Amino acid sequence: MESGLSFSAADLAQTRFAVSPMWEVATSFRLLRDAADPPLHRRWAAQVRPRIVRAGLDRGRLASLVPARGYLADFLNPTPTGPFPSLDAELDAIRQTPPDRIAHDLELLGLRPGTSLDLNRLADEIGTYWELALAPYWARIRSLLEADVFHRARQVAEHGSARVLSELHETVRWDDGTLRLVRRACALTRDQAGSGLLLIPSAFVWPRVLTRSVAPDPPQLAYPARGIGNLWEPRTTRTATDAVAAVLGRSRALLLAELDTPASTTQLAASSGLSAAGVSQHLIALKNAGLVTAHRSGRSVLYARTAVADSLLCPTEEPV
Repeated sequence: MESGLSFSAADLAQTRFAVSPMWEVATSFRLLRDAADPPLHRRWAAQVRPRIVRAGLDRGRLASLVPARGYLADFLNPTPTGPFPSLDAELDAIRQTPPDRIAHDLELLGLRPGTSLDLNRLADEIGTYWELALAPYWARIRSLLEADVFHRARQVAEHGSARVLSELHETVRWDDGTLRLVRRACALTRDQAGSGLLLIPSAFVWPRVLTRSVAPDPPQLAYPARGIGNLWEPRTTRTATDAVAAVLGRSRALLLAELDTPASTTQLAASSGLSAAGVSQHLIALKNAGLVTAHRSGRSVLYARTAVADSLLCPTEEPV
């Protein structure tokens, strides 16, 4: 099966990239619902799945809108207004979805006619999922997605849009003014959407691409970001840790190194050999300095490194 998205000069001029938190919500949630073990995200899924089950999110409103296979509700992926919209901005757009759009999407999902959906409660549920599954890892994920956008923007400047569009995915190719999706069940045609094109790099859409075509919005194409295979690999280097220890002290540098994976105070105390009280004091100081963030997970709190801390502890390499 093949579909094609025709381009005028104006469409090409309106083609842009955006990083979308809601695309990461939808694609990561779908990945967790799949019974198969995700090879590229095994470490992440092993940590997150138990939290999602404990919170009951595996059987909530979001679960009905994002099945493990097939169509997922289009209104969950509103058009990003800028290159890096916040989750709150996208949730506001979801809350403003017209009732007829919701009814259309629910019908495509096979839900019974007349099914109601409280968008405020849905937004709260998405916020809970974000806090448990993505917020502790967002600095790492966003770094990957931003690197993809900057790389492809540079490629557009050096080689033109046609080449970049042809290199997004093996099932996507540029052919004489038309972007074609081959061997894909999802269609992408100009008569189903507005002008231009939104290209959305994603950490969780691999190994496929996903599309959204809802007129009058521009069509969206979510594709696997470059470097996904290295996303969950340990990044902290001994040299960088020693350098940070000279400034922050060895205990705080050790805790930052241990936070290559988000962890609770109890987990950090066990892995570092420090007392729980000492770990708590150090984490407060690191949080006040903008080096860690705290995220509620049931009765415990998960701590995660910020992008600032990552830049101190991890060598800067562009993904290949």
